[in-house]
Amino acid sequence: MRAKNNTLVLLSGCALVLLAACKGPATGTGDGKDTLAAKAVTENLNPKNFEAVINGKNTKLYTLTNKSGASVSITNYGGRVVSLMVPDKAGKLVDVVLGYNSVQTYQKKGEPYFGAIIGRYGNRIAKGKFTVGGKTYQADVNDGFNTLHGGRKGFFGQVFDAEQSGQTLNLTYTSPDGEGGYPGKLTVKVTYTLTDDNALKIDYTANTDKETIVNLTNHAYFNLNGAGDSTILNNTLKITADGFIPVDTTLIPTGKIQPVKGTPFDFTTAKAIGKDIGTTDEQLKNGKGYDHNFVLNKNDGSNPIAIANSPVTGITMEVYTVEPGLQFYSGNFLTGATHDGKGGKAYVLRSAFCLETQYFPDSPNQPAFPSTVLKPGQTYHTSSTYKFLNK
Repeated sequence: MRAKNNTLVLLSGCALVLLAACKGPATGTGDGKDTLAAKAVTENLNPKNFEAVINGKNTKLYTLTNKSGASVSITNYGGRVVSLMVPDKAGKLVDVVLGYNSVQTYQKKGEPYFGAIIGRYGNRIAKGKFTVGGKTYQADVNDGFNTLHGGRKGFFGQVFDAEQSGQTLNLTYTSPDGEGGYPGKLTVKVTYTLTDDNALKIDYTANTDKETIVNLTNHAYFNLNGAGDSTILNNTLKITADGFIPVDTTLIPTGKIQPVKGTPFDFTTAKAIGKDIGTTDEQLKNGKGYDHNFVLNKNDGSNPIAIANSPVTGITMEVYTVEPGLQFYSGNFLTGATHDGKGGKAYVLRSAFCLETQYFPDSPNQPAFPSTVLKPGQTYHTSSTYKFLNK
């Protein structure tokens, strides 16, 4: 965390750069032709299924499409990325994120946080307790004895005010003082922008009127083979991290940083996600697979900190950030029919992975971890990049 000139800079969250082109304009141009992306999205998602009134606010599905054919569909319910269409090595558009067909399904199903904006605090807080500004607070407990992804009233279940202007979607939400047990009125703005050079940026800003903690991210579930088409065990992954944070049986950090060398957590060279996931290892047992924060090597954001690839589609995803941590989750709690997704596809065990750029879990209770405190007068800003290529 860095503060300069009264501005707090935290670079995390997600931005997606999609490098691949499909023929077709971004919108109708008078020739009667729709884009490939628009057709693909329409076939899989009915916008009317995302129209509802939740907590007194209207929900809707917004689709941003650029002139090269890439598209992203987002609902203001939780600010969720519902669909992300990118071209594979043959030029075919592939949806690479998990999601549901309707806003009601997001409400009814067990919450895997598909594509959601995560806040106020991404990841876990031990027993939901933390001290800030000399006062101890109790956040909602929703993961055993701990708080996960903001608690029961996390941003994943909130309806954001939305305003679309061309290829930009602005989402705003004001979390009142005490919501979920967190201090301060927190005003959050999330901006999704799909540019004509195939970049989808997700920028976060936040301000508070009382000292508080903030750790925002996005919880997109990726399968570069295509959402719901297989497990992700054959997807390869490289992470530029020489250390990771061990956790106890409740997935709370022990406070130590362990070298990855000689462990199943060594992704410094690309390997299939499934290569070591079944090995006998206490940390893999605790997480039921990978569900750990990697301590990223120092970088300036110009080089990827993670690279994933599908040998099936040829789609490669590069992740850029200057955040200190990356939570790698291998979809260990997806349970097939319980999480039936778009097109009626069952999202089975390990059918997706998450790469969440963020600060460390339980940082408020770990003095050696980077601070996530935000004070009045400071501005929180977070942004990262996910870059897609096809080979």
